[in-house]
Amino acid sequence: MPGTEPGTDRIDWGLTTWEGSRREQLRRWAALSLEEIILAQEEMQEVAERLAQAPISRKDERGEPR
Repeated sequence: MPGTEPGTDRIDWGLTTWEGSRREQLRRWAALSLEEIILAQEEMQEVAERLAQAPISRKDERGEPR
């Protein structure tokens, strides 16, 4: 890619494992204020309620909708 120089890889490959991903989630969660945590939990509850009401998509053995 233009402008990409070798040796400037900024990817933290430690975050690409299950353990690294979980550690990063916990780090970000810990950085939130109490207000942000409560807001996030309320939003997650709304999403969970919407998903619980969503129709279940059934597929046949070829992967096509029935």
